[in-house]
Amino acid sequence: VQLQASGGGLVQAGDSLRLSCAASGRTVATYGWFRQAPGQDRKFVAAITWSGASTEYGDSVKDRLTISRDNAKNMVYLQINSMQPEDTAVYYCAAGLRWKSYNYWGQGTLVTVSS
Repeated sequence: VQLQASGGGLVQAGDSLRLSCAASGRTVATYGWFRQAPGQDRKFVAAITWSGASTEYGDSVKDRLTISRDNAKNMVYLQINSMQPEDTAVYYCAAGLRWKSYNYWGQGTLVTVSS
């Protein structure tokens, strides 16, 4: 499985941003997004099943995020609304063979939110 995250960049506080993850290879059970802020551990952000029927969000961000999946395009998206400086992080796309168990990781995409 290969994962390619994109869509990061410099945004202003209050803006919205959509990150994309292009997936290729074998079918997996789950896709997820994680983020790692400077000087911090990587943290879970959101997960979605291959079918898109089930989703789960990290407690600190769930009100502003939406994870979605386009099976036809083999894409996974993360929509972030009302961005805040504390959203600044490298965002990683991941995939796994079991629900919320991640075997594959893509490279990160950097998101910087200015106040």
